[in-house]
Amino acid sequence: MAPEDAAIAHLRAAGFSGPYALAIVTGTGLGALVEAVADRVSLDYAAIPGFPAPGVSGHGGRLHRGRLSGRPVLVFEGRTHAYETGNAAAMRVPLATAQGLGAARLLLTNAAGSLRPEIGPGRLVMLADHINLSGLNPLIGEPSDARFVPMTEAYDPGLRAHLSAAAEAIGLSLPTGVYAWFSGPSFETPAEVRMAGILGADLVGMSTVPETILARFLGMPVAAISVATNLAAGIAGGDPHHAETKAVAARAGADLARLAAGFVGRLPEP
Repeated sequence: MAPEDAAIAHLRAAGFSGPYALAIVTGTGLGALVEAVADRVSLDYAAIPGFPAPGVSGHGGRLHRGRLSGRPVLVFEGRTHAYETGNAAAMRVPLATAQGLGAARLLLTNAAGSLRPEIGPGRLVMLADHINLSGLNPLIGEPSDARFVPMTEAYDPGLRAHLSAAAEAIGLSLPTGVYAWFSGPSFETPAEVRMAGILGADLVGMSTVPETILARFLGMPVAAISVATNLAAGIAGGDPHHAETKAVAARAGADLARLAAGFVGRLPEP
């Protein structure tokens, strides 16, 4: 039996049967997106077999089902990070569960540090690609040849087009960027940020990349949005800290909720 099978059976019994147009993972301080979901049914991660318990403030640790723009959605309020246990595959069971319940695609959100002063705190950025600087991969130890996941279009072009159209419809500027994954939990040094910029990164953060790899392994198309909660260390005086990350992310939650609603409204019915 796969580790996610018990979670799928438990959730079906609790009324979480799909299909779903979209599964969403919320990042630090972005739980307000949940409030936009109508007809919510919720469960604590702790009540779901095999689900990890988030240990970071700003991550609610609850799974929600409901409707966004009339489409059925599954929302993971918070994630477990690789830095909490050293396990880059910490979100494998939740994502495999989403797929098993019939989630057709995945939207990841995160709080990130910006390397571009013109993309200051509170701005949303659509990810076009990523750089894995962590030295970790969630598929290490996977025995099948499925572990050799193509990542040329890790962030699905069709979903990105829908996000751009949704942003334009609500008058929201949505630049694209490349996200560099550092393992954390300490913030990046100014020298590390300079290195990331030389390599082509626009944003730095401590999540999202392992979930993107896992979702592509599972066959789920992925889109991702970063909330720039601060300027990265050494960028125009940037000196990030976790309280700032949570506060700015919370203020950006309304824009993210509007964007997510417009995005899911453009997706096909599951």
